[in-house]
Amino acid sequence: MSTDAEFADARRIPPIPPQPPRRPAPPEPAGDPHTAVLRRVPGEPSAPGTPPVPPRPTAPPPAPPAAGAPLPPRAPGPPAPAVPPQPAARPAAFRDTAAFHLAHSQGLWSGPGAPSRPGEPDPATPQAAAGGEAPGPASARLAQPPWAPAPRPVHGGGPGGLPRRPPASRPGARALAAAACLVLGVGLIGGAAAGSWLTDEAAGATPDAAATFAKGRDVWHNTPVDTLFPRTVHGFGAGPGGADRTWSRIAVAPDSGCTGAYDPKLADALARAGCVRLLRATYVDATRSSVITVGAQITKADQAGMTALNTRFSTRSLGTRTDLMPLPYAARDTPAEDFGRAQRASWTVRVLTDIPVVVYAVSGFADGRTFAAPQPAEAATKPGATTAPAESGLGHDAKDLADRIGKDFRTAAGGPRQTTEASS
Repeated sequence: MSTDAEFADARRIPPIPPQPPRRPAPPEPAGDPHTAVLRRVPGEPSAPGTPPVPPRPTAPPPAPPAAGAPLPPRAPGPPAPAVPPQPAARPAAFRDTAAFHLAHSQGLWSGPGAPSRPGEPDPATPQAAAGGEAPGPASARLAQPPWAPAPRPVHGGGPGGLPRRPPASRPGARALAAAACLVLGVGLIGGAAAGSWLTDEAAGATPDAAATFAKGRDVWHNTPVDTLFPRTVHGFGAGPGGADRTWSRIAVAPDSGCTGAYDPKLADALARAGCVRLLRATYVDATRSSVITVGAQITKADQAGMTALNTRFSTRSLGTRTDLMPLPYAARDTPAEDFGRAQRASWTVRVLTDIPVVVYAVSGFADGRTFAAPQPAEAATKPGATTAPAESGLGHDAKDLADRIGKDFRTAAGGPRQTTEASS
């Protein structure tokens, strides 16, 4: 058991004060029984220096006058503005009933003006809800449902909010791009084909023979020497047995006249064509064992005169006579220094008919050996020839170098490169 001595030192707890009596609720004012009367809320303490807020009136509003009692006179004032008539509102006693919804939603299902079944109310004629008042006249009701119909979807929008045409009604951008590319490609292919055809036709056309012949007379001073007499000439398959040959230029003679450049009989044979200029150059083969002099005489004859000269050389075999051999050009301090009349082993003379040029070539050994019986290049290049000029390739050197220099002169004159005359 505990005693009072055990709680002598304990803290004393004050007793709980009794609660104040509850105030009775104020009487409800006369009027709408469903209107609640709010209690006054005490205002917040204001800051010092702020004027106090006057208390709100607690007296209830005056009761409306009884029915049939005269209204008190009102002071005259400005006339009220005209208010447009408002559509009839919902019934005062609105109830959320199935009958009300059915009466007001029949137009949504059947449409305005749809005939009703027998025994059913006309949806166009509003019916009063149960326990309520009748709605206003038909002219005051809305002709559409209380909610706005959803707008139709519009595909895109143009400037100013105007609707665009659906994409399906326009040709696709890809189709237009493909058509443009097709047209452009066909045009390019057609243009390329036409250009190629015109180029081939121009390339295959025969140049003006008279213009080529006249230009051939001036190539000696209009064309670089390296073009007429290249520094290096490659003869693929031009040697005996189809061997490749290479010749290097070692000397170029100054251009001069034809006096003293030929033996007397050859000079007489070429005198009918006349002489404008004589160009000469000397070559050596890759083994530096054979030397070849190539010459080009620019004549004064016309095209008919060159054709007659070519015919004379061919029919009388003037190109194969040893007394009509051309002279070599022996340049000092070169492998052709000892190349003279006695060292001539093979030769050829070509009278061109499309340009006024006579091309010749003469070959020999670079060591200075002499030949008692030189042989024309046309005979030394025949299959089965066993002479020294044939087996050493001196006949091939003379023939192939004369052909190459003749082509270079034709090209410089703008003519075809093929040979148009027989070997003399």
